Amino acid sequence: MKSDNLKVIFLIFVFFLLNSTLQLNAQEDRKPRNDKPPRDKQYTIEQATSERAQLHTVAFNGLAFITGTFGADCFFPPGKVADFNGFQYMRDNDKNEMGHNTDFLTKIANNVISIITSEQLQQLKELANKQASIYDEFAKKRMVLIKAFRNQLEGKIPTGKKELSKEEVIKFCSMLYELDAELSYDRAIVVGNVIYSFNESQKAALAKLDFSNSATWPDLPENLDKKSLSHRAHVGVMTYASELFSWYAGSVKADIYFCPERHGTYFGGFYMKDYPAMGNHDYKISTSLTGDKGRDFVETLTPEQQEGLNKIIKDQEPLLKEIIQIRTDVSTELRKAMKNETPDKEKVYSLIKRYGELDGEMSYIYAICFSKIYKSLNTDQREKLKTIRDSDVFPKGTYLFSDPIEIPVLENSDYLFK
Repeated sequence: MKSDNLKVIFLIFVFFLLNSTLQLNAQEDRKPRNDKPPRDKQYTIEQATSERAQLHTVAFNGLAFITGTFGADCFFPPGKVADFNGFQYMRDNDKNEMGHNTDFLTKIANNVISIITSEQLQQLKELANKQASIYDEFAKKRMVLIKAFRNQLEGKIPTGKKELSKEEVIKFCSMLYELDAELSYDRAIVVGNVIYSFNESQKAALAKLDFSNSATWPDLPENLDKKSLSHRAHVGVMTYASELFSWYAGSVKADIYFCPERHGTYFGGFYMKDYPAMGNHDYKISTSLTGDKGRDFVETLTPEQQEGLNKIIKDQEPLLKEIIQIRTDVSTELRKAMKNETPDKEKVYSLIKRYGELDGEMSYIYAICFSKIYKSLNTDQREKLKTIRDSDVFPKGTYLFSDPIEIPVLENSDYLFK
């Protein structure tokens, strides 16, 4: 009898031990997967292009696209255009962990503006006034492609057409990126000239601002006269000032870097991620949001549906590799402007137009994959995805970058289908 009692006690112990282990494993599986490196390591281009980071980012975009709207798809941070200045690297690797705070850009821009002379600031203002219309043209052209992608998703295929044309999408993005080339090149010339003209006092002041630690940046009031600038030009000057510092204090390594969501930006992921931060002073955007919701999206799909996402990751590997090389060549060329040398304009334009082709090819395969998943979802999956999104707030119109506007009259996008 005593032996039997011991056996029962032993079995109960084993049962509780196994149950506790299963619970711990389940908790481990549900921990936030933000695809970020340990705190003692930096974000790198290798991490950004890793299979895990890319899968969760692509899945996050798929969730945003399938549960979103055209207006939400158009939301786009202006800092993702002409981004060869190392700002994203500085943001992601800030030891103060304030890189994704809404005040991060403003804080460093205010410091730079307090250091440069009125003549140097005037150069930035003139550049902003010149480039404002180009930025707007870029944003509006994106809408044509976004409309075509959403028509593909929702089955609104033009009469006589079958589906999106890969060749036309690639060609369109190359044309779009030619505007990026113009913005990037002209900015490098102007900002490079400002940097080259720094005196020793300015260099000493900038040296006190640590590239890798925003805690060393004083909190200064904004002293830029907004009345003399349009809204777009004002945003431009603040962007130039912030990226002047990241370019000057950074390196080619920083310029090459991009975050995992840098490409295929036509599917509403930025709106879903950034909307809660809009208009909120000192708001910190969660770095785990993309990874967590991307993971949850994948887990909602069947193995067959997941296969499409897995194929994307494999298919885009050589495209991302070429993008890294292009960013290396462009960044190296543009940095000549800081040394009072003239970057090769033809080379920069050619490289960035090719960059657009690669972005277009990736965006095309995303759009086709998301559309196939969308058509194959059952009712339960659709409801689950709405729950994962956890927001039913959508714009009545659309966005010109991050500025709400009414939906404009757009160029007919039928030619983007075959």
